[in-house]
Amino acid sequence: MTTPDVFQPAELGPVTLRNRILKAATFEGMTKGAVVTDELIEFHRRHAAGGVGMTTVAYCAVAPEGRTEYDQIWMRPEALPGLRRLAEAVHAEGSAVSAQIGHAGPVANGKSNKVPALSPSRTFSAQALSVIRAASKDDIRRITRAHADAAQYAIEAGFDAVEIHLGHNYFASSFLSPKINKRKDEYGGSLQGRARVARDVCRAVRDKVGDRIAVLAKFNMDDGVPGGFWLDESLQVAQWIESDGSVDALELTAGSSLLNPMYLFRGEAPLREFAAAMPQPLKLGIQMVGGKFLHSYPYQEAYLLDSARQFRAALGLPLVLLGGVSTKATMDRAMAEGFQFVAMARALLREPDLLNRLQQDPSTPSLCIHCNKCMPTIFSGTHCVLAGADDQGQPAGV
Repeated sequence: MTTPDVFQPAELGPVTLRNRILKAATFEGMTKGAVVTDELIEFHRRHAAGGVGMTTVAYCAVAPEGRTEYDQIWMRPEALPGLRRLAEAVHAEGSAVSAQIGHAGPVANGKSNKVPALSPSRTFSAQALSVIRAASKDDIRRITRAHADAAQYAIEAGFDAVEIHLGHNYFASSFLSPKINKRKDEYGGSLQGRARVARDVCRAVRDKVGDRIAVLAKFNMDDGVPGGFWLDESLQVAQWIESDGSVDALELTAGSSLLNPMYLFRGEAPLREFAAAMPQPLKLGIQMVGGKFLHSYPYQEAYLLDSARQFRAALGLPLVLLGGVSTKATMDRAMAEGFQFVAMARALLREPDLLNRLQQDPSTPSLCIHCNKCMPTIFSGTHCVLAGADDQGQPAGV
């Protein structure tokens, strides 16, 4: 079989992308009032102009209590005018656009949202410094329907795809975790029970949208937490999702925003910058015990590839390789190993036009050093200036 060229057009469900490179969802911190701003439109327009096949808007909550902070977009009629303008701006640059839809579950900040957060089982929220109640069956059914409604809103806004968030111990992902999900009903216990929310959400979205847009799911290969969701179980759930026929591709991810966030990112944990950006009492908490929560992991190119290979061997479904994709050589390696797409985040935050330059010269190096200092800027209101902005307003050292 001929290895595909990552810069050639590719089919993603019913959508044709101009290449196989996706801008991964990275929360932008540019949605004051929980709606699209001109700043957010320019952010994604810049990535579209830089050459991505599709850019992903993050994070579009399906319900008000599903946000990790009050100013995140949640999908509702009031958000549609801005989303339409964003889609038009991205399309004008030749790129497709996707909305990452999901519910933050136990990662949501009930104090900021002024709406209680929800978890599979009763637990404590470090973000809100309060106890989170267990979601009722009515809550689960409502949130499942809300995912489908959010996908319909994306269609009305002119989006090409939605990405269902099944990772990082957000709502659906937290149900998958035996460490977090202690339920005794049909949504807990066995792997089949714990997978029910994720499968039902994907099914509801597919039934709502049909083949009008592409449907991806961002799916945890493992939580990076002892006693949490791990590869042996995640492979089985991925096979169930494939057999359900509810998604067009899986974007493979890892880590827990609730319990081990740096497991996804790798590299140094920017504790000083996080503490500087956070309000009290979170600032004090990071200063005192941040090192026990924000771990540092060695960075290397394609650091999720070893795990992702196991999914590639077990599935026929199109897969998106995420994690340490910064060079043309890594993209070529992903294509040679059978991945249909790659997703990039930090490298494109540092250089939105990197792909255009890679197309001209495949040996072009990425300037991103994966210092992770781009991460705290969404909390400070400075949007990637803690590391020293370059002439494009992006951090010099993301």
